[in-house]
Amino acid sequence: MPFRAFHGQGPVSPGAPSRSGREGVARPTDEERRKRREAEIRSFDQRIGEELESMRRSGELSSFPGYGQPLPEIEGWAETPVEFRLAFRILRNANVVPPEVELFHRRAALRKQLAECRTANERNELSARLTELEQAIALRLEALRVTGSL
Repeated sequence: MPFRAFHGQGPVSPGAPSRSGREGVARPTDEERRKRREAEIRSFDQRIGEELESMRRSGELSSFPGYGQPLPEIEGWAETPVEFRLAFRILRNANVVPPEVELFHRRAALRKQLAECRTANERNELSARLTELEQAIALRLEALRVTGSL
């Protein structure tokens, strides 16, 4: 039962004129909402730019450390493929190490242990563990390559 019929306004049939007085009010389309949102963002960006310009003119910006100098380069940024930079940056800021990177760290530690070992038995055991780990890394990277995730 429609809401109006429940409140004593009678049944509502499709195509019947609305009694709410809102027949001329059209809901905005997704495109209109998107354009309005983009205009709000542009307006906000302009206000930020104006505030920064005002701070620059007054000399307030020049008191900040590093003003007028290039931003420090992030370690490993240039070596990271462009499509992974943002994701890796987010992970790094969250102190989360990707599993593949963790595997590389374990491999480096095993290589260091192997270089420092003294006995043949220890060397054989570490060498076998290193080989298994390198195979796991190769399989993981191949899986990422095949799925298009890398």
